[in-house]
Amino acid sequence: MTVDSKVELPEGVREGDERLIKLTEPASDKVAALLAKEADNAFLRLGISGGGCNGLSYKMKFAPDARKGDILVRFGGVKVIVDSKSALYLKGTQLDYSDALISGGFKFSNPNATSSCSCGESFSV
Repeated sequence: MTVDSKVELPEGVREGDERLIKLTEPASDKVAALLAKEADNAFLRLGISGGGCNGLSYKMKFAPDARKGDILVRFGGVKVIVDSKSALYLKGTQLDYSDALISGGFKFSNPNATSSCSCGESFSV
């Protein structure tokens, strides 16, 4: 999966960098493998929503396109989009992946979180 750096961004979408969100190599590889199976989806959308035991929850889903106000961050062939509201809570976050049988999966390391639940799926600021 390759990305042409000269591809124009959709109207209202800004280019971001690793200061917003960083994918580790294992996370980027796993997302690329999953995206390869998603014929209609070109992006990984990361976001924040209210809920969870600590007030805010991380959301991940594949999306076919970016929307006005989104921020696009590229990691090789992986294109991650974050809406502008979620960007406030995700700034500086690292997304990692482990295929370990126990405690495996995607893990967020968010420097903005003042507390998080034991499963790591929700946090507060």
